[in-house]
Amino acid sequence: MAKITRSSSKGVRRAAKSQSRAATARRAKAKTGGILDTVMGWLPFTEEQWSTIWLTLIIGGAVGLAFVIANLAGVPAMAKTQVALIASDAGFEVKHVRVTGTSRMDEREVYARALAQQNRPMPTVELEALREDLRSLPWVKDARVSIQLPSTLAIDIVERESHAVLEKPDRLMLIDAEGVELGPVAEDKAAGKMRIKGPGAAKQVAPLETLLAVAPALGPQIESAEWVGNRRWNLEFKSGQKLALPEGAEPSATALVKFARMDGQNRLIGGQVATFDMRSPPRVYMRVPGRADAVEMGSP
Repeated sequence: MAKITRSSSKGVRRAAKSQSRAATARRAKAKTGGILDTVMGWLPFTEEQWSTIWLTLIIGGAVGLAFVIANLAGVPAMAKTQVALIASDAGFEVKHVRVTGTSRMDEREVYARALAQQNRPMPTVELEALREDLRSLPWVKDARVSIQLPSTLAIDIVERESHAVLEKPDRLMLIDAEGVELGPVAEDKAAGKMRIKGPGAAKQVAPLETLLAVAPALGPQIESAEWVGNRRWNLEFKSGQKLALPEGAEPSATALVKFARMDGQNRLIGGQVATFDMRSPPRVYMRVPGRADAVEMGSP
C-alpha cells in the first residue's frame, strides 16, 4: 500500500512570503533606481565626470582616514609623510595654478610665488604661508588661496587701487589710499592724479583725505599737497597758487573751510594772489607778485 505524504501548510506559507518579499524588493529597487537616474539626469555632469568625482571622494577619504589613524597612533610627522606619498601617487599634487582678480598688477609676480608649490603633494601645501607671501607684493591687498582637487591651486587676488602719486627725488610712485607704494609711474601716466610730496607724506595720505573732505568744492582744483616739516600741509592749486595751512587736524580743517568760503565769495582761485598764508589764524596773508608786502586780511 503506497504511503502518501502531505506537504506542510507552514512550508507553503513560508514560500509564498519569500516570493512576496523578493517581488517587493525588486519593485523598490526599480523605483529607487528610477528616482536616482532622474536626479542624476538633472545634474550637469557626464557619467565620466561622475566617475572622477566619486574616485576623488573615495581616494580623498582614504587619505584623510590614513592621516587620522596615524595621528591617533602618535606619529604625526610620519603620518604627514605617508599621506603625502599616498596623495602624490593618487595624483593629488599641484599640477595647475589658476589666478584670478588681477587687472592692474603683473600677473607673473603671482605665478612666480605660486609655482614654488608645483608638484607638491596637496596635503603639504601651506596655504596660509603662501597667502602671506602673496600679500607682501605691493599691489596685493589680500589673497584667497584654496585647493581644488585633484591637482589645481586656485588663487584669487584682491588688488589695491591707486589713489595718488608720490613725488620722490628720483621718480614718481603710485600709492594707494593707505600710502602703500605700488610701483613707479611715468609722467604721462600720472596726469590727473593728486600729487603728494615731502618727507613722510605717504603716511599722511589718509589724514589728508579727511582734511580735503571738509571742503569738497576745492578738491577738483587741487593739484598737489606738500607735507611740510612733518607737521602741516601746503596745497597747490591747478592755477599755480599755493595755500599754506596751519598745524593740527582741527585748525587746518577750519582754515580750509574758511578759504573755501572766501573763494566762493571773492573768486580767489585763478586771481592775482600767488600765495595764501593761513598759518596764523584768524589772519590770512596774501602775497601778490610784484608787491613787496603781503596783503593782510582778517576774519570776515
